Amino acid sequence: KNTSTLSEFISVWVRDPQVHKEDFWNTHITYEICLHTNSMCFRKKTSCVRRRYSEFVWLRQKLQNNALLIELPKLPRGNPFFNLNSDFQITQRMRGLQHFLEAVLQTPLLLSDSLLHLFLQSPLSIAKMDACAQGQTHYTVAQAIQRCVGYTRFPVEEQHQEDDSKTCCDSDCERCVPLGLKLVALGNKTKSHLYLQVMGH
Repeated sequence: KNTSTLSEFISVWVRDPQVHKEDFWNTHITYEICLHTNSMCFRKKTSCVRRRYSEFVWLRQKLQNNALLIELPKLPRGNPFFNLNSDFQITQRMRGLQHFLEAVLQTPLLLSDSLLHLFLQSPLSIAKMDACAQGQTHYTVAQAIQRCVGYTRFPVEEQHQEDDSKTCCDSDCERCVPLGLKLVALGNKTKSHLYLQVMGH
């Protein structure tokens, strides 16, 4: 969390749930993860990606495997009866995912894990994140993160910037939606945010 503009901080938001219908039987929700930091651990200081709940489960397992002596924070529990039409359930899950990431980012040992950086700051799939972290891709972890290019405007910067009407491209489904979405309130972070995200391919 951002505690002081003079000290090192890592701020993370989980917001803007979107429903993705794969076929008649399969539908899932992705959540936007936005990161803003001045930490030396992150080469990229602002970023936005989209992830689904199952990817959070994968990340937690990977982090646990790589840091056996650390007790990782819990994720919100999986629910076989999760209702995609329930704003309450979606908001509760979103808050749980944010609390999970906040706790992870407050654990110094985990900040050196390349999978965490790929999860937070690249559009790669689970399989590609695994391969990249193991050096099995033609691009490095740093290159994968840099490919996810774009400018994101966060609350701390809103008073300094003025943007014209632009579009925000979703990294999963490649469709564009209007800039300036009214975003879901999380805890005391009830704000409207403007952001521009252009994903690399």
